[in-house]
Amino acid sequence: MNLDPIDQAVISQGLVASAREMGVKLIRSAYSTILREASDGSAALLDRHGNVVAQAELIPMQLGPLGATFRPCAETVPPDELEEGDFYINNSPFEGGQHLPDVFIFSPIFFDRTLVGFSASVAHHLDLGGGAPGMNPDATDVHQEGLILPPSRYNMERDWNGGPFERLIAANIRVPELTIGDFNAQFAANAIGGERVKQLCARYGAGTIMSVMDSHLTYSERRMRAAIAEIPDGVYHGEDAVDDDGINSKPLPIKAAVTVDGDDVAVDFAGTADQVLLNLNCPFASTVSAALAAVKAVASSPDIPFNQGLAKPITVTAPYGSLLNPKPPAPVRARMIPAFRAFDAVVKALAKAVPDKVIATGFDTTHSICMSRLVDGNYSIYLEIYGGGYGAGPGSDGSDGIDGPLSNCSNIPVESLDQQYDFFRVTEYALRPDSGGRGKFRGGSGLRRRFEILADDVTLGHYSDRYRIAPDGAFGGEPGDLTRTRIIRETGGEIPVASKTSLKLNRGDILVTETSGGGGYGDPAERPAERLRQDFESGLVTPPAAHAAE
Repeated sequence: MNLDPIDQAVISQGLVASAREMGVKLIRSAYSTILREASDGSAALLDRHGNVVAQAELIPMQLGPLGATFRPCAETVPPDELEEGDFYINNSPFEGGQHLPDVFIFSPIFFDRTLVGFSASVAHHLDLGGGAPGMNPDATDVHQEGLILPPSRYNMERDWNGGPFERLIAANIRVPELTIGDFNAQFAANAIGGERVKQLCARYGAGTIMSVMDSHLTYSERRMRAAIAEIPDGVYHGEDAVDDDGINSKPLPIKAAVTVDGDDVAVDFAGTADQVLLNLNCPFASTVSAALAAVKAVASSPDIPFNQGLAKPITVTAPYGSLLNPKPPAPVRARMIPAFRAFDAVVKALAKAVPDKVIATGFDTTHSICMSRLVDGNYSIYLEIYGGGYGAGPGSDGSDGIDGPLSNCSNIPVESLDQQYDFFRVTEYALRPDSGGRGKFRGGSGLRRRFEILADDVTLGHYSDRYRIAPDGAFGGEPGDLTRTRIIRETGGEIPVASKTSLKLNRGDILVTETSGGGGYGDPAERPAERLRQDFESGLVTPPAAHAAE
């Protein structure tokens, strides 16, 4: 269809605006703090074939492989068999999903009985059953991590709203009012996205809207290919490592070979560590998402729409049975940690081709703190993902105390925690001095949070990384500091907390967690004196004289 360029621009931006509105609806309608406050969810619009056309700027890890999550649903029930009120659902890590808490819902959009596309949402659910409240760091297979929802088709009127599917989910989770509330937030987001697409169809016609979707994908592919073509051809290698597998202290290497050939990129993770017993395994859909995000971040400008067209020039492979493509029934809850290392390895590889377009390694880790308590048969579950320092770049310091590039979660305000949880309180929340690596440009600072435990029998679940291997600096920059977590007892004793563990806390305990800063970029000796003065005045860097005095 030959489209007027102005109509093309107006409609394509209308689709993007609709996806963004879906994201706002999802967050504002949520019940749990992990979705309502931390914004651990995403929304997008797909075409009739299941290709992502437009998305809200929320969580890159969740959004990147949406098409791969959709396809197994369409294979189970073909889209042309769907009816009004139907929806697909999927959280199965080995059938296009990621980890179990991330539940994907796809709702068909019909206009005059024609399937125009799908509205999609994903939310990280606070609890989805499994062997421990919120998360189970000790799981040795995926079944111990929660309820698996294979690619399926259900109907809102028949199966939800008090129907058998809703009752099934509610019966298998510890906080049904929060989890069901967050599911309803997903349905609300999908509904508003579908309504906005129908309004566009009413104005321009369904055929025009579908044509714009096709051309929007083509536009992103064309722009991405042009950006890749500016990278010198060659094979570039990068490597990073996960600290350990939660049992032994041996690092788990992540290796990436990035081949640039004209306007195509191939990322191969051959040589990566084998899958492990505990939950650090990364489903292949998450690995693909990490590689796509890394290539886009380095190669392209921010204005290229991130949709399925952008992914066409990029192929990703990883050995089956490896940490980045595990065999079932491997546990996968902490899959973001190796996914971040895959991202870092790809960026390090591309640094050898385009050094002026990369940043140093950041904290780049899912630092997850989960605390829960059971009182009179009712669970109270707190879960939050903490950020750290970004790596510095060729023209700027790293950002302080924010989530990593594959995630995009906000912090949960302390005021919200005070309102919702009575078994702990936050007594300190601050940036961590001297945690960012020195360089011509300084790595961003990590975070420190201190909790006072106000009740006995509190269960702590924790997984993280960067406890042994610090974030690397780039081109002469120094690494960031290591992460650490500890418990301070009332008696004065101090107990270090391992990076991947679960344990009990009691009244009077003080839990202190500190995340890494990012690596520095460039020779520290080249940092301007004015910037050094600002560092010392900010309190984020201690003057050398103070270190000497200590």
